[in-house]
Amino acid sequence: MGRLGWIFLSVVLIIGFTPLSFAQERPDALQLYRDGNYQRAAEVCLDELKETPRNMNSYVVLGWSLIKLGRYKEALDYGLKALEISRYDVRVIQIVGEAYYYLGNNQEALKYLEEYTVIAPTGDLIGEVYYQMGEIFIRLGEYNRADLALSTAVFYNPRIALWWARLGYAREQTKDYRYAMEAYGKALQLNPNLNDALRGRQRLQGLTGQPESRP
Repeated sequence: MGRLGWIFLSVVLIIGFTPLSFAQERPDALQLYRDGNYQRAAEVCLDELKETPRNMNSYVVLGWSLIKLGRYKEALDYGLKALEISRYDVRVIQIVGEAYYYLGNNQEALKYLEEYTVIAPTGDLIGEVYYQMGEIFIRLGEYNRADLALSTAVFYNPRIALWWARLGYAREQTKDYRYAMEAYGKALQLNPNLNDALRGRQRLQGLTGQPESRP
């Protein structure tokens, strides 16, 4: 190999081992999250934020991962920090609302979850947001509002048995027994062994005298 050939090879080797190439080899945090490796996804996001502190995508995947890990206070802290950078990023608004929901702060959770429904009425997580709002209204004893929120949740995603069962419970509390039974029935069609729906249907059968029926 001639002198020019060696120089070319040296340049290629130097470029191949620059810090940029190492950065490119960093694991994909979003893919780790999708694969269920939430701990590693969170670690990768934290590393990314050390290098690019205003990276909203890193904040989002970090928040999702921390919630999956049950680390709700951390998810909230990072979410609020992210909103200082981009106040109306709907992904972060949802994360903050969900973190407050799991932490039991009903009013703050409602504030952010309702904001999500206004900014992103057809967002990817709209069904989940309405479900969480419905659960909060149940906690607060506001069963008519719970009915409305949970009805919206099952409109967007009718395949989750638990949501139908909780809708049945909200309707049961308002003595709307006919439609409560209908919701419990929907839940049992999706999951015949769902205890919440089985118990709810049994309660209503005791109240209304309806015979036992198959889901």
